[in-house]
Amino acid sequence: MTTTTEPRRGTPGRTAKVRPGAGPGKGGRPPRRRDRLSMQNVPGWMFSTPFLVLFLTFMAVPIVATLVMSFTDFGLRNVADPFSTEFIGIENYTKLFEDERFLTSLFNTAYFVVLGVPLTVGAGLFAAVLLNSGIGRMRTVFRVGFYAPVVTSIVAVAVVWRFVLDPADGLIAQLAGEVGLTSPDFLGSKALAMPSLIVMAVWRNMGTAMVLFLAGLQSIPVEVREAARLDGVSMWQEFRRITVPLLRPTMLYVCVMTSIGFLNVFEEPFVMTEGGPDNSTLTVSLDMYREGFSYFHMGYASAMAYVLFTVILAITLLQLRLLKDKTK
Repeated sequence: MTTTTEPRRGTPGRTAKVRPGAGPGKGGRPPRRRDRLSMQNVPGWMFSTPFLVLFLTFMAVPIVATLVMSFTDFGLRNVADPFSTEFIGIENYTKLFEDERFLTSLFNTAYFVVLGVPLTVGAGLFAAVLLNSGIGRMRTVFRVGFYAPVVTSIVAVAVVWRFVLDPADGLIAQLAGEVGLTSPDFLGSKALAMPSLIVMAVWRNMGTAMVLFLAGLQSIPVEVREAARLDGVSMWQEFRRITVPLLRPTMLYVCVMTSIGFLNVFEEPFVMTEGGPDNSTLTVSLDMYREGFSYFHMGYASAMAYVLFTVILAITLLQLRLLKDKTK
């Protein structure tokens, strides 16, 4: 065995034998990188364990169980004995696209999203621009006022709007009566029921979009705006060529989250119209609720859930494709 010598500290002229590879660790060997990383990960796993247990119990397992259930005829009779459920393959999915009521709910949901999402995003962006440039001292008050409906219970909001739109004793009916007009039956008309729900949803959700856009506007460097103004750029050109491109990451997030929320619309029609009149406000989530918890067709309702999930996934990927490349 070869040895090397080095001067011993504090004793001039004397040397000490040092073995090759000697150092901290067991047997004079340094600890392996894998062992060090394992010890460093222990606290992280300890803190993550409660979340993982809750996620697996209340999210992952139900998601997998629902997927399996969508290929069966699971119903109320199978609750006591789940293993008696019959596997029927894709029969639930084929029946969905032959179900006139489901197709109506799918159309109503698309109608709600196509009109509601652009209006919500546009109203939120408009309010954010006004708060960012036109209002100074009272900015916090207006911000809280616009955001208050978001943190208010949706059921409470729906009940209030149902009273406001009531054709007999509602606020709009009373105001119309003061000038000799008759208020239309907003929630009882097939033509007006869905637009009324869209207006309420836009009013309630624009606060979230406004706060996010306001944060994005305040992150734009002031030097960029000043340079544009020195070059003689008008306010509209500044907004279209500078503000909007720099807001694309925020706009992507707002569009995706708003679309997901609107595709899952449930409380508004459930509280205000119960899907009527004549299924004109019946949405996929409301139809799914009825099939699963009113008629106890659990397998059929699970298939509805995964059709809706597929639609949400496709729209999200489309939005990512359209906006992501332009944010670079």
